[in-house]
Amino acid sequence: MPPSERWASQPVWEAETVPPSTILLLSGPNLNLLGEREPEVYGTTTLADLVELAGKTAAEHGYELEHVQSNHEGDLVDAIHGARGRCAAVVVNAGAFTHYSFALADALATFDGVKVELHISNPEAREHWRHESVISPYMTATLAGFGAAGYRLAVEGAVAKLESS
Repeated sequence: MPPSERWASQPVWEAETVPPSTILLLSGPNLNLLGEREPEVYGTTTLADLVELAGKTAAEHGYELEHVQSNHEGDLVDAIHGARGRCAAVVVNAGAFTHYSFALADALATFDGVKVELHISNPEAREHWRHESVISPYMTATLAGFGAAGYRLAVEGAVAKLESS
């Protein structure tokens, strides 16, 4: 059989699409000061400790964790844009941006994966200006008030949503 006929008779296999296996953790303004800033509200755990906890939790479920912390809104918007089509989920502790960043809300609206809003404290139990979240309408779920354990819970929740869909 000529080579052209041999190849023509073989089944054509499509390349299998591998779903993204990365969870992006975003940390907004002032979270770089965790462990020092208002320990009575946020505890004494550092951001590095929380990222390590989230990373270990992701790894236990077969996911990688990527972390971006910035005090600048545009950096977080760029990180969300960069996660599109590349990351399975985004866990966001937007800090004060939660309450007024329409740019962050718009960026989150463009991300098709699972999105978890995370707060160390319970914003509803704090100052009135913290009660509204402009990003919540674009999120899959919100987790608040569990302290450092919230990072483990948020990653576990994101994984549960990913595996149920």
